[in-house]
Amino acid sequence: MDYRIQLVWDDEASVWIATSNDVPGLVLESGSCDALIERVRHAIPELLELNSKKAPFYNLTFLSERHDRVFANG
Repeated sequence: MDYRIQLVWDDEASVWIATSNDVPGLVLESGSCDALIERVRHAIPELLELNSKKAPFYNLTFLSERHDRVFANG
């Protein structure tokens, strides 16, 4: 099974947040994108099993999004 995971930077809280329309209940956060991906990789099997979607493996696609404002000099 293929699952898409959205990673979005929350500038106010200074954390990355992971959610997914494919994985009910997935909401995790971390200050590091790499650390968040590891947390998601460990949480996915448990969350999917709780939702009666057990499989020998899961294909995860991580989509990250971060918006920054850059000011011009002058």
